[in-house]
Amino acid sequence: MGSLKPNATYIYERNGDEIYAREIGADPSTRQIIGWDHKPDTRTNDGRPLIEHIRESKMWGEIHREAKTNPALQKALDRVIMIYKLSKDKLRE
Repeated sequence: MGSLKPNATYIYERNGDEIYAREIGADPSTRQIIGWDHKPDTRTNDGRPLIEHIRESKMWGEIHREAKTNPALQKALDRVIMIYKLSKDKLRE
């Protein structure tokens, strides 16, 4: 995505699901994409895109593998696991 100038005044335009911005008075060809409409992904329980879930799962696998040789990361991971387990136990009460 492009970056907008601080304190500049912009015109915002939509083309389908994409949202663009361009400075007032600027050539329309200079517009920059700044976002898009979020449509919930019906394949996931929280509406996030499935690819985000896949990337997150991959990242957790990488964290687990790295923690085997990184004591600080292993300690942090152990704390996360403990908090997770305590949270689950609390919900059952």
